[in-house]
Amino acid sequence: MRERTLSEKWLNHMRKNGMLYLMVAPAVILTFVLCYIPMGGIVVAFQSYKINRGYFGSPFVGFRNFEFFFNSGKAWLLTKNTIMYNLTFIVVNMVLQIIVAIIISELPGKKYKRFMQSTMILPHFISWVVVGGFAYSFLNYEYGALNSILASLGMERVNVYSDPSVWKYILPFVSAWKSVGYGSIIYLSAIAGIDKEMYESAYLDGAGIYRRIWYITLPMLGPTVIVMLLFALGGILQGNFDMFYQLLGENGQLFQTTDIIATYVFRTLLSSSNNVGIAAASGLYQQVFGFVLVVSVNLLIRKVSPGYELF
Repeated sequence: MRERTLSEKWLNHMRKNGMLYLMVAPAVILTFVLCYIPMGGIVVAFQSYKINRGYFGSPFVGFRNFEFFFNSGKAWLLTKNTIMYNLTFIVVNMVLQIIVAIIISELPGKKYKRFMQSTMILPHFISWVVVGGFAYSFLNYEYGALNSILASLGMERVNVYSDPSVWKYILPFVSAWKSVGYGSIIYLSAIAGIDKEMYESAYLDGAGIYRRIWYITLPMLGPTVIVMLLFALGGILQGNFDMFYQLLGENGQLFQTTDIIATYVFRTLLSSSNNVGIAAASGLYQQVFGFVLVVSVNLLIRKVSPGYELF
């Protein structure tokens, strides 16, 4: 019996799985068109880009845009702010998401669980524009609810929008309020996939609810936590432009402690069309740093806990 050629194997494989490839084709095409083709725009980071001359007519300047970004004195500040805020968001949100998922999974009654889950997910669907309006109405110096309460109690008003130090607490709080409920869905799904016989055996052995959570739920969530951590670290330098811009706007008094790479790039693009190359260089630095960070953490996980790495 002759051995099948490679082309025959491929045709046989396509006959069996052709429908699956057809189903995934739209996602692959969209990813290619929206994510890979635009990568050609990276060339702008190495050009003195002129809109009227386009990609091919703009002069090539090498690493001059990167030199301007790093010599401006803002590179370290922007990188530090972006990393510190996003690390805080990742840690706080992930811990709260796991806690919320465990609490909801342990609640009695399906209706109560669905009600709690639906209520906590709602903030995710509120636009950052609306959230920014809520925050301004609450924190405004003259008419905000916070200062109105303080004034009625005979206390001094607080000018939150001129005090950079308070935003390192406000921003993580707002981020957690908006994302914890939605993010907990992933951990709820992971908990639902844990074999119930493990809990039953632990219960018969006399383990209480806290011991079952500590010795069964949390260890079984390990792979999910690692995958979500790697995804989060991939965008650690992207920041959350919508949140920062809608809550803070272009308040120069707060730039020292709240300015991140994304907001800097946005302001650079708005200031002048001649700064497109500098903005592109800042964005490329942001993406390359994130890529290196994900690969490094993945390698570290592969050495420390083999089998839990993403790739």
